Amino acid sequence: MRIFFNYLFAALIGGFGYCLTEIIYRGRTHYSMFFAGAIVLTSFYFISTNFQIPLWGKCIIGMLIITGIELIFGIVFNILLKENVWDYSNVPFNFLGQICIPFSLIWFVLSGAVFKIMEKVTAGLSVK
Repeated sequence: MRIFFNYLFAALIGGFGYCLTEIIYRGRTHYSMFFAGAIVLTSFYFISTNFQIPLWGKCIIGMLIITGIELIFGIVFNILLKENVWDYSNVPFNFLGQICIPFSLIWFVLSGAVFKIMEKVTAGLSVK
């Protein structure tokens, strides 16, 4: 049961954290970003508690997870549902205006920070 609550806590922190980051960065967010953040941080928690990977490897995995979630959510919410949550069309090296290399590099760096914080937090938790 404790494992369930650890994952639930990660999902809630991820959801609220992603929304808060968007509000700070661009002044608004969208409800879908809560779910994107929940998926991302839950994935990071799973990786942190189940695999021994060097930080640079976690950064690459984190960047791919975030970029992948952005692509999926972008296709669903921006292209199919036309909700215009974000648009990277004016950013160099973008794909469909939904993901782009400059932001993927930002996700690489932020993933490292999140994984380091998660190491400290999970060190005190009994996850098994």
